[in-house]
Amino acid sequence: MDIRRLGFAGLEITSGATSLVIDLLQDLGPMARFVGPAREPLPPPRHPGSAALALVTHLHRDHTDPDAIAAALGAEGRVLRPAPMEGEDSETVALAAAEAGLAEHGLRQQVLAAWESVEEGPFRITAVPAVDGFGDPQVSWVVEADGVRILHGGDTMLHGAWWLIAGRCGPVDVAFLPVNGAVADLPHRRPPSPLPATMVPRQAVTAALLLRARALVPIHYGALHTPPLYAEVPDPAGAAEAAGRELGVPVQVVAPGDAVALPARSGAEGR
Repeated sequence: MDIRRLGFAGLEITSGATSLVIDLLQDLGPMARFVGPAREPLPPPRHPGSAALALVTHLHRDHTDPDAIAAALGAEGRVLRPAPMEGEDSETVALAAAEAGLAEHGLRQQVLAAWESVEEGPFRITAVPAVDGFGDPQVSWVVEADGVRILHGGDTMLHGAWWLIAGRCGPVDVAFLPVNGAVADLPHRRPPSPLPATMVPRQAVTAALLLRARALVPIHYGALHTPPLYAEVPDPAGAAEAAGRELGVPVQVVAPGDAVALPARSGAEGR
């Protein structure tokens, strides 16, 4: 399995001739008027037009970019996603642009609930529990291929299902978890919460510990920081490294566009 970190929370994963993307982002779209332009590069996939799957943890625009997904997927590709949000327009406004974009492109979509799995080529993908900071539907993804297992946590908050995930899916080689601890003051959620809507670095390291992860790769930081609308913690990656040293979890900081080094495994270790 070859893994490349894309911008913000994005990943491109390849095994043999099959590739998939997770939370692909190239353009903030309508979000930009609230949070401004991205502050870091948002690299495209290296295999455009050929991805078998596009996984999205949830339908916020910074995790579901319909134009980028349409360009990444092959002719038979499909989107794996959580269930649509049901409610009044005022309740679903943060998801509307991504939902409309996926529909406009005519993309094939498959909804997975927590603990449901699908197989595609060498990949086995399982949706697992996650908690969105604004109450919108979200899952995390466990992806397995070539004897490697990773978890992608989108922008989940800290929750209590980490032990279940490790128990049911097995310990992960690399946990890709959000670390920016974003505090948001957005017009569709009033009054605003003064608490982070996603994990802070120490929480991400703790989640990786509970997942029995061999390494943590911080995601969901750097590209967006426009206080007071959207404010991340100071130096998210550095704080994750410090917490990793304290809690005994290896932390690998990977720049947008770079490959992820999978941790070595001793011959005595099994899955």
